[in-house]
Amino acid sequence: MSLRVGHGFDAHRLVAGRRFILAGVSIAHDVGPLGHSDADVVAHAICDALLGAAALGDLGAHFPDSDARWKDVSSMLLMAECRGLLAEAGWLPSNIDATIVVQEPKLAPYIAAMRQQVATVLSLDIGAVSIKAKTSEGLGYTGDGSGIAAYAVALIERSR
Repeated sequence: MSLRVGHGFDAHRLVAGRRFILAGVSIAHDVGPLGHSDADVVAHAICDALLGAAALGDLGAHFPDSDARWKDVSSMLLMAECRGLLAEAGWLPSNIDATIVVQEPKLAPYIAAMRQQVATVLSLDIGAVSIKAKTSEGLGYTGDGSGIAAYAVALIERSR
């Protein structure tokens, strides 16, 4: 099989005193995602989609939160590491589609920079990276402001 598809998901609680990083881009906001690394839900969902497509497990299997090396690390570094794991297994990313679900802040001004960051790390043309932001119309943890979630789908192709 020369093409595979993977799906990824991540969610984090939003708390005061944390930087708000999405797809490697710093977002101006009064709260940020809580997590062991920088808690970048977009990067984590994309990483899980990539790893899943190649049947290489998930982010936690490769970068466990019990390992101090990954404390507060940039999730874009984790994404680069995932790209390396795919390459070792004979796969290359081909296309990414991600959706962020959060009530606030409004993310439209940041989407282009997020797409560029992901494209750069994964060595993709920006046209192969889609990132969208949605609200959940006030419903659930993403709607009441206590959390953020991201979903991603990745298409990978054989490199050899």
